[in-house]
Amino acid sequence: MSRFLDISVFGASARFLRLTNLEQLAAKAQAFDGTKRVWMPDESEAYTEVEVREANGDKTTVETKDGRFVVVREAELQPMNPPKFDMMEDMAMLTHLNEASVLFNLRRRYSMWMIYTYSGLFCVCVNPYKWLPVYSTEVVAAYKGRRRTEAPPHIYAVADNAYTDLLQNGENQSMLIT
Repeated sequence: MSRFLDISVFGASARFLRLTNLEQLAAKAQAFDGTKRVWMPDESEAYTEVEVREANGDKTTVETKDGRFVVVREAELQPMNPPKFDMMEDMAMLTHLNEASVLFNLRRRYSMWMIYTYSGLFCVCVNPYKWLPVYSTEVVAAYKGRRRTEAPPHIYAVADNAYTDLLQNGENQSMLIT
């Protein structure tokens, strides 16, 4: 069995669960300079992407996307992950696991209606406030008997893994849903 499940088994739900191979390759091919691209706190967006122009002691001059130059304390900046980590299914795999990167990843996935994301052992769901076709019997069947790492993040994967462990190990299993 391959490491990843063929996404076509999800039918019409596939685009709400995982990027296509072509989309994943496109993200990996983007150029990135990790010493220049960072996150800066922003009042309206929580964090915004900026480019470091000059570092002088604990003060750093950055350029915003709209061309403004701002001087901030170096301690306020958070490192940014390379584009190959965009839309990461498990945020524990991010090179830079910080507040800005987690929020960016969740926002990017949500913008594509990929509402489920793992964070280590946890499954994070961002409420889409609309019905998505990710709860069909076809989707249930695709997760049945699969390891969590073989399929895209979903509450069905968490539930099936807990149920399987209960049957195999006879141990108490718990699942937190809020």
